[in-house]
Amino acid sequence: MAEYEFIVVATGLDPEAEDFADRFFAAGCDDATIAFQRGAIVLDFAREAKSFEQAVVSAMRDVRKAGATVERVEPDSLVSLSDIAARSGLTKAAISLYATGQRGAGFPPPVSRVTSESPLWDWVEVISWMARFDKSDLPADALSKARTIRKWNARLSAKRETRPPTKQAAE
Repeated sequence: MAEYEFIVVATGLDPEAEDFADRFFAAGCDDATIAFQRGAIVLDFAREAKSFEQAVVSAMRDVRKAGATVERVEPDSLVSLSDIAARSGLTKAAISLYATGQRGAGFPPPVSRVTSESPLWDWVEVISWMARFDKSDLPADALSKARTIRKWNARLSAKRETRPPTKQAAE
């Protein structure tokens, strides 16, 4: 088995509760570092499993077992130029040249905040482009991991959209 690193972002539990960390430990999240940031529970996993997807799925199951609601898995698939540079090991200047078409051809267009000063790209599209044109030394499984995270985040998002509104949201 291999060890996989990723983050599960969750909500629904009070970080001030006496049994907060113990609930996660008892539910099987003893391989995660737990933090509370920007109103969310952040569980940074280093999980052993047969595959990356199996690691993610089992971690989400354990987070739910602790009583929390899984919101998303990170690293997210929406990335800025800085994120692309950091993840790919290239400079931000090189990524900017790719994104503006000054170096290389066919770099994917941004998928969000297109008209803003800080557009976002789909990491799966970017990593696919990089692999096709041999533009980075990313690990062989990077594309597969990115696709797995995007798939589960899409499922989590669809599930959130079908949840009935909370009493607080309705008011």
